[in-house]
Parts: sequence; C-alpha cells; structure tokens
Amino acid sequence: MAQTNEMVLAKMRQLYETLFRHDGFGEMRVEMRILKRGQKEVVIYCGKQYRFIVDYPEQRPASEAAVSGESS
Repeated sequence: MAQTNEMVLAKMRQLYETLFRHDGFGEMRVEMRILKRGQKEVVIYCGKQYRFIVDYPEQRPASEAAVSGESS
C-alpha cells in the first residue's frame, strides 16, 4: 500500500492528541530524508518510531531555476 502525506499528517495529529491528553511529560520528533526515485522517508519518534515512505515530486522554486539558467 502506498503511503501518502495525508497518512503522515493523520499519525502526527493522533500522536499529538495522545501526548496532549497524557498527564506528564511527552516528546515527539520528526525527521525527513530525501530518497532516490522521488521519495522521502518520514520518521516520527514518539515512544516508538513510525516510518513512512512518501512519494515526493522534486520541485524547485522558479526563482532558483532562473538563477541556474534553466528554462521551463
């Protein structure tokens, strides 16, 4: 099953709500790495690790492409 950005956001929201309701200390951390083939790995640390591989179309701002001399 392909994982989507919406799945990552839903998990983050669920974990945040759990931490907010918890009567004590809680911590959540997110890491993102660019992978080959237009994907990103998203790892959410919150007691356990939740790993997602999400399709990511590589996009560069138009101003950056203009500076490098590329045309659309």
